[in-house]
Amino acid sequence: MTTVPDKKSEHSKKQQVEEMFNHISPRYDLLNHLLSANIDKLWRKRTIKKLIPYNPKLILDIATGTGDFAISATRIKNAKIIGIDISEGMLDVGRRKVVKNGLEDVIQLIKADSENLPFENDTFDAAIVGFGVRNFETLKKGLSEIKRVLKPGGVFF
Repeated sequence: MTTVPDKKSEHSKKQQVEEMFNHISPRYDLLNHLLSANIDKLWRKRTIKKLIPYNPKLILDIATGTGDFAISATRIKNAKIIGIDISEGMLDVGRRKVVKNGLEDVIQLIKADSENLPFENDTFDAAIVGFGVRNFETLKKGLSEIKRVLKPGGVFF
């Protein structure tokens, strides 16, 4: 069973999520940090600290939103990060942050569906996802796609 944000809407969960995040994207970071009392920053930092020993060279940030997790992942030396999200509004905010931080050579943000990843099998050394799993229309499909694009021995946080 799929839970949708608005049961009265004729749109799929995926469409509703995309519309919602396009709408809130200019205020998303402020709301996220305030509502979590900045705990979101702490758990990203802790997760990247756990990922560093695996020394991934290519990381996929699923449902990257405004790119905070991807930016945190730049602490991993010599890693390249590809962030994907279905919301162009969120990606626009993230791209501005990438440019502001001079990370254009390290992070690429693209519009893509986490349940239909546009990558070959066995592509990534690591995959990360923050809040995005809650917005998968079909959790099993999303997790299956993550597994498909991870290299053998790849890690998922």
